[in-house]
Amino acid sequence: MKSRSRYGAWQGRVQRGVMILLVLLIFSSPAAAAGLKTVLVFGDSLSAGYGLAINQGWVALTAQRMRTSHPDWRVVNASISGETTAGGASRIGAEIARSRPSVVVVELGSNDGLRGLAVSQTRANLERIIKAAKGANAKVLLIGMRLPPNFGPQYTHAFEQTFVDLSKQYRTAFLPFLLEPVAANRANFQDDNMHPTAAAQPKLRDYVWTGLQPLLK
Repeated sequence: MKSRSRYGAWQGRVQRGVMILLVLLIFSSPAAAAGLKTVLVFGDSLSAGYGLAINQGWVALTAQRMRTSHPDWRVVNASISGETTAGGASRIGAEIARSRPSVVVVELGSNDGLRGLAVSQTRANLERIIKAAKGANAKVLLIGMRLPPNFGPQYTHAFEQTFVDLSKQYRTAFLPFLLEPVAANRANFQDDNMHPTAAAQPKLRDYVWTGLQPLLK
């Protein structure tokens, strides 16, 4: 009898465990996100949180803010460290189909510039991404980048102007330079002098928020 009693208690614990697991699966599934509007952040290491804990990057901090300020929205971060505009253009369709965003934040291009890729290629790839988002009836926030002066005035100007021109052509929301609030102070960057520190991320969050918040209405 005692063994049966122990077996019954064990069986009950297993059943309760299965029920808890099912609840977790249900609420972590895409169906649980139904009814929430989505901001898709589509960027490179600057948005992927390179060198940071998972909750320290500006995207994670934005998601934390929105849970309070805009609880009917969620943030999906599809950023990949090292991503180029070509890589982004090749996967934007699948990401849009997966998350069905109402807003797409595009933060790509810095790796193109650092590799000295043709500005025409960067423009064409960004254009594909913007058109894909617009085609899915999503609003777009395009975030520009700037290059160090050692790349030469002609290339750096053409690179920076690409973002300006695309934003005007496709009437997107626009921020000219992601690192604007932190770029002037070396202490804001990790040892590689490229990626902002954890302490600098709230400044990036607040800067991006100026362009993102109006799109959440």
